[in-house]
Amino acid sequence: MLSFAVIIISVNTAIEYFSFVTIEKQMMEKADLRELSFREVLSKHDKAEEAGQPSDVARSALETLKASGKEVRIYDSNQKLLGLAVDGIIINNKTPVIFAGNIQNALKGNYAYTVSDDHLLYFAIPIQDKYYQNSYVFEFVEDISYFYTMMDQIRYILFAGAGGFIILITISSLFIARNTTKPIKYLLGATESFSRQQFREVHLNRKDELGMLAAGLNRMGIQLSDYIQYQKQFVSNVSHELKTPLAAIKGFSQYLYEGENEDEELQKIYYHLVNESDRLTLLINELLMLSRFDKAGPDEMDTEKTDLTQLAEQVATGVRAKADSKGIELTIRQGPHAFVYVNQVLMSHAIANVLDNAIKYSDPRTRISIEVLIREQEAIVQISDQGIGISADEIARVQERFYRARNASAAGGTGLGLSICKEIAEKFGGHLSLESQLGAGTSVSIHLPLL
Repeated sequence: MLSFAVIIISVNTAIEYFSFVTIEKQMMEKADLRELSFREVLSKHDKAEEAGQPSDVARSALETLKASGKEVRIYDSNQKLLGLAVDGIIINNKTPVIFAGNIQNALKGNYAYTVSDDHLLYFAIPIQDKYYQNSYVFEFVEDISYFYTMMDQIRYILFAGAGGFIILITISSLFIARNTTKPIKYLLGATESFSRQQFREVHLNRKDELGMLAAGLNRMGIQLSDYIQYQKQFVSNVSHELKTPLAAIKGFSQYLYEGENEDEELQKIYYHLVNESDRLTLLINELLMLSRFDKAGPDEMDTEKTDLTQLAEQVATGVRAKADSKGIELTIRQGPHAFVYVNQVLMSHAIANVLDNAIKYSDPRTRISIEVLIREQEAIVQISDQGIGISADEIARVQERFYRARNASAAGGTGLGLSICKEIAEKFGGHLSLESQLGAGTSVSIHLPLL
């Protein structure tokens, strides 16, 4: 825009300059003709003097040239006004506006002119006698207001055209930018969906690089979707196959542990087997739950209108005993009624899972709070603890399946808890968010759309 403004101003200045140069050239051509006429008068005067006849040069020149301009003036070499004619009429005893600089420059042998504020051009011409002395100055006045009117019209057309051109360029730029950025935004949206494992067909009806990129993304999405589905199916199959033998291992381990009363070392080994069996059973149950999520459609979730505040209070009351046994204060903050559309069993499991993590990774004599908030058409279950926290570089990854934070090794877990909570929230149109500071605690929020 700045460059365009500079161009417009430059063009306007150039038009004004060259237009005035043209006017100046025309005035000089007129001046040459009037100088020639004045010289003829001088020639007649010289012949009259030679014949002994009286002659008034100024008067004769004024009579001859009085109609050659809006005003006509004749000055002598002493800058004295000898004659004045206005609109072709000789005027006596009147003192007009005189530009002394014009007269002085003309007496030096130069053309000189001045433009007044009312757009009158005063053009002075030196007149030489037969001895080549600048004896007279002939000055004529031209009204050049037409030039300024013309320049105003040119400026109006120029700036109106520039304004129209700017509007046209702006609309064209917006149109081009929209057509350029729209497919880019479309591709960015596709990549965002891919990052959330929501694969969809990516297609752009273009044959340029963006069309090639869309085709590449589409192929990548198909391959990733197939791979993830294969992975999920494999995990589901393995989990089903392991469930029966694991139940047998757990049963025999429990039997051996309860039957061993003599060898303490052997009893410890059996106890360890029972604990590991329980951990594997929990892992397989969670894997099977994730598998059911992957296969279940929206119509299979058995959703119903639920007061999330009441549900959160019920779940918190159920885990209070576990918190008390570890010396942790569990605070339930009363919130407004927040109605959402969820499966109560699954949502209870999600809230309980987050609370279980908070208890697991918190030290005795700390506090855990649970509260339901309403914010921007969302119901939010917010669970905050004063536990070990999560480092900033791991917050984005702890919702991934099987990922466990580096400082979580001291507590048992499968790395599936937050992943299950995330997928439960997403099944009901919500999402999970985390805020944490290492060594200071974590706040986990389950966001769900309000009814």
